[in-house]
Amino acid sequence: MYLISVEGGDGSGKGLATKVIAEVIDKEFTFTSVEVTGEPRRDHPLGRLAINSVRTKTMTPEGEAGLFAADRVDHSHGWILPRLEDGKVVVSERNVHSSLVYQGIVGGLGLEKVSHMNSAALVPDLCVWVDCDPDLALNRIRTGTLRAHSEKEEYFETSSLQKEIRSGYHSLLSGQLEMPIPFDMGAIIGPVLNEGSEEDFKNQLRLRIRRFLNSRPNPINVKLEIVEQNLIRKLLVKSKGQTTLVGLGMEPNNTRENWLDGKKPWQVLKHAQKQHDYILSNFEGNISPYVPKSILSHSISSIVGTLSVLANADVGELRSAQGPIRAVSESHCHKIIRYLNDDLDWLHQHRSLIGRDTARNQIKEQVLPFGYLSLAIWPLRKAIKSWIVKNPNTHIRFCIGQIIRSNKYSVDVNSCIQRIKILGSGNSSIKSPFDENDLIRWWQGKN
Repeated sequence: MYLISVEGGDGSGKGLATKVIAEVIDKEFTFTSVEVTGEPRRDHPLGRLAINSVRTKTMTPEGEAGLFAADRVDHSHGWILPRLEDGKVVVSERNVHSSLVYQGIVGGLGLEKVSHMNSAALVPDLCVWVDCDPDLALNRIRTGTLRAHSEKEEYFETSSLQKEIRSGYHSLLSGQLEMPIPFDMGAIIGPVLNEGSEEDFKNQLRLRIRRFLNSRPNPINVKLEIVEQNLIRKLLVKSKGQTTLVGLGMEPNNTRENWLDGKKPWQVLKHAQKQHDYILSNFEGNISPYVPKSILSHSISSIVGTLSVLANADVGELRSAQGPIRAVSESHCHKIIRYLNDDLDWLHQHRSLIGRDTARNQIKEQVLPFGYLSLAIWPLRKAIKSWIVKNPNTHIRFCIGQIIRSNKYSVDVNSCIQRIKILGSGNSSIKSPFDENDLIRWWQGKN
């Protein structure tokens, strides 16, 4: 989902930074996984050509820059992009900013020319700028201090050249020079100074990467909805392969196509909200303020929707299946699950697996229609919530038609149509919607 590049001069600590960033993301965030890579690629013919051009110095500056660009474009679309579309984070030790500095500024080709050569490559969502005094960096390389973190052995830079490279990074990444299009879209953090203790360096990196990811920026290279649809497909495939848990009566939920259970979508939503309202109104003194008023809230929709396509899951497995878009914090997951189980009585919960203390959760059969519906209408959740508030005296079966006719949500409407094609219409007698009119008929339960 995000491409994060780590930049800086040779010996500055890019390898260690890459490792620390990947560890933080893997431990603390709910992306499907974290992949580490680097440029130029030493295990790919294009990357080796680029490296050899630096070693042998037999090519023109334009030719050398062209090889780095060719390796980057192939890497971007053949390896990185498919992973971003799967909801993964890719952390790359060096990316396009290296070429802008090494060939564009230090090599004299110019930023615009190098940018144009790399314009078909992906744009890093975040560039982490690692900075270090060149003399200290070169001493680390020569003494082997960084050998455990770096495989860069093709050549050693001179101190004077390293100072030019450091100056180039400062000029480009500090904003002194204008970042060329399209690479001006990404965020930059730094300089993260690596001249003190290793622990201090790590702490700086952890703090800054958390701050960036907690802000939940929109990814540059992929659409959130494409990522989400890919995740739902994989969840459905995975859950179909899960088997019954012997002795527990835990059958996979999604073994049938008629997940609406003979009801109309609007009826499912209305019934779920009615149950929720009843609990909130009759047990208000016992319900904590963390429970949202709308059943279409992010937390409830995410948890119930995700559990609807899982046979069963503990909180860790649930959060992993939520992915980056439906993500709910671990503490909030526990609170909402407690409400769903103790107050709404929507879950089966057990602790009977040997060696497992964490409770496993499964959506009850009667809640399955709302679970699937939550995933299907996720892109229109906010629009539906807003419509309900603004139209308290209008029947909910008219909401999708009126939302569509407002012409404000065409992208979200199309996303819902695509999701229903993935999940199925929920009623074997009704085809999945093809266009906006079909979506209205589907919502109202019409053939």
